Amino acid sequence: MDKFRAVMNLVQKRQTTLGFGLIPLLTAGAEHVFSTFAFKCPCSEWSFLYGTVSLLVPAAALLILGYMLSNKTWKLFTGLCLNKSKLCRFKYMCGCLGVFLQITMTAMVAPVSWMAIALLNGVYFECIITGLNFTHLNSFLCHGRSDSCQIELHKLPCDKTAADRDAILTTIRAQSQVLGWLVIASIMLVSLLLTCVARCNSPVSYLQLKFWKAYSQKESNCFDSYATKHAEKLAERNIKSFFEMEIPESQATPSRYAWEKISRFYKFRTMDKYYSTVHKYVETCKNPENPIRILSTKSGNISNPAALDFVDEGTMML
Repeated sequence: MDKFRAVMNLVQKRQTTLGFGLIPLLTAGAEHVFSTFAFKCPCSEWSFLYGTVSLLVPAAALLILGYMLSNKTWKLFTGLCLNKSKLCRFKYMCGCLGVFLQITMTAMVAPVSWMAIALLNGVYFECIITGLNFTHLNSFLCHGRSDSCQIELHKLPCDKTAADRDAILTTIRAQSQVLGWLVIASIMLVSLLLTCVARCNSPVSYLQLKFWKAYSQKESNCFDSYATKHAEKLAERNIKSFFEMEIPESQATPSRYAWEKISRFYKFRTMDKYYSTVHKYVETCKNPENPIRILSTKSGNISNPAALDFVDEGTMML
């Protein structure tokens, strides 16, 4: 039991790292299944379109899924259209754009993994290149071969008896794998550079940043657990009052304004000592029953230093 608890503690501590490691693995498995059982190059004038769609559309779908599974996406867009006065502020819109770019960087993990693995596989690229009616490319692939090579090029993925088939497809697959490795190397290099830049501009030290991440994860877990228990108690009270036809017992529940305050994006300020919007709310609200008279409703730029982009993410929705 102690060993199992230790494993669970490790998973909770490394949830984000494990999540980003699990996404490429799941993507690789999905790509292997699709390329093996579903992908069939038509070997006709449809080859280029079919191969391109098979390569790019799943990546786009994974990108959209990444947006949908991010807590930040819904935190950003929930109620945004109702705050028309904020939408007219240039500074606020720049902050929203900054947050959206942070969401995009996280959501890009799965689609980039799909494209890199698909290029390493090579079957999509074979279908695309053989179906691409481009004279210079066809001349390069068929250089020194028979006159019918360029005419029959689109049939090569299907016709296993064609002359020079293996040599041409090997060349195309080699090009595809080179592109795949270049994509992987480029993404890793860009990620490293962005991480270095974010850490170089971090407003807090390494150990405080480490503590902050641990606090954010624990706060998210505690909030989900406590909210579920509180909702269950409130539901039981209401159902009991309905069936037993009694006046319900008094049960404190945060006001709509309080929910709105803690649902806003965290904004880092050097003079503050708060680690989240919940932390700031409980520290500054002196009258929880009537917080609107105490707390200001002003809202400015919502962008934060890149090193603190984890604050509003909470638990990864995997």
